[in-house]
Amino acid sequence: MLHSCCACQPVSGSRNAATRLEFRNAKLRKISMVAVMSTRARSRASGSFVRSTPGSQSLERGLALLRAFRVGGGALCNAELAARAGLPRPTVSRLTRSLVDAGFLAYDHGERGYRLTAVCLGLAQAYRSSERRLEVALPLMRGLAEGRRVNVGLAQSDGPDMIYLESVRLSRLGIFRRIVPGSRIPMSLTALGRAFLAGLPAGERKTMLRRLRQTHGAAWPSVQAEIDAAIRSVREVGLCRAEWQAGMTSLAVPLRAPDGVLYAINISFPEPLPHVEEATVAEYGRLLIALAAEVRAAWLRAEC
Repeated sequence: MLHSCCACQPVSGSRNAATRLEFRNAKLRKISMVAVMSTRARSRASGSFVRSTPGSQSLERGLALLRAFRVGGGALCNAELAARAGLPRPTVSRLTRSLVDAGFLAYDHGERGYRLTAVCLGLAQAYRSSERRLEVALPLMRGLAEGRRVNVGLAQSDGPDMIYLESVRLSRLGIFRRIVPGSRIPMSLTALGRAFLAGLPAGERKTMLRRLRQTHGAAWPSVQAEIDAAIRSVREVGLCRAEWQAGMTSLAVPLRAPDGVLYAINISFPEPLPHVEEATVAEYGRLLIALAAEVRAAWLRAEC
């Protein structure tokens, strides 16, 4: 009997070991599931994309090269791309080869530089057609622009720049035209950009201001003072004002969509010499604040 019991002990021990291993694996799976769920929960709570896995540096650098191209610009050589993207020329050379192979860039032998291809236009059109908010906002923007003979624009940020998503403008002949979506303006110097900064949560604004500081160098103290004044203006009266382009005054307000996505919307108009009448600014300010409220309400009704 003693011999029989002793013989059973190894079997019992192996079963216990298997049970412990299964328990440990289950615990690891549970921890992994909690980690995945927590990043998704943090994304929903913060409104920002949060993931624990690292990104691809090569992909980020390649996208930086695509961002170097501007509306109305021509072909760019490796040296120009390197300067705009802040990357070493050998790195740019490798990336442009990959982007040409993938069909995003084409080499222009006549200008000895790279151009974007139709693939990029397809991506832009896919974005434009998926944004119902632009379709909803544009008629309201056009109504104010045509009724008051002013320029009205809607923009969003991309790094230190603001990108026009839609714009209705009055030409010299009195004919309204839409600026090509994708036009960039500096965030730090424009009413649109400063209104956008005012609408950011404090932590995100602080991060962006640090980035903008690097782009201005010694001029930053005066630029920062103007940004701070614009943020105070948004808090106190709901909008800010800037004269970035000569002869034009721009008023802008931050505009947050029902799902929390932040935009900025503006009115711009020519300055009558020798200066803009404050009554005119106040009137356009009221119209702009009302327009922003109309757009936000329309987005809410359209559930977009």
